[in-house]
Amino acid sequence: MKSEKIDYSIALETLSGEKQLLVDYSGKVLLVVNVASRCGFTKQYEELEQLQLAYHSRGFTILAFPCNQFANQESGGIDMIKQTCQRFHVTFPVFSKIDVNGKDTHQLFVLLKQAKSGLLGRSIKWNFTKFLIDTEGRVLNRYGPFIKPKSIASDIESLLKGKIR
Repeated sequence: MKSEKIDYSIALETLSGEKQLLVDYSGKVLLVVNVASRCGFTKQYEELEQLQLAYHSRGFTILAFPCNQFANQESGGIDMIKQTCQRFHVTFPVFSKIDVNGKDTHQLFVLLKQAKSGLLGRSIKWNFTKFLIDTEGRVLNRYGPFIKPKSIASDIESLLKGKIR
């Protein structure tokens, strides 16, 4: 399966404002998700954390990016995001708020959308859109918000076992 690779030199900003490069996650299976604290899908944080706990020791991690582009569902500041993370006992990295659509789209999401279009085109239609990336940086799949994280477990498991290439 041929897929576009992500650029590991992309700059990220942690929730606490520190600069980080995506290369820090190279060689891992990644699930990149745009999240929001006041969304009907916010409960997916719980299943995302279950995936993180189940597979982190085997080279998997979730990278979460808060986004306020859908019905102001991430309109609060860092404190609101941190409260949501605490409520769901999040241990995976959560980064600063970004745009996933429009002229200010974060570079990572530009690449993700180029690699995998959604049901209705390249743009992201709502919070909790998920992208699965293999250890070599190939974007293998895109899952819409209605796809529950636990249903992605078999794809993650296959990647960790090296069955998907």
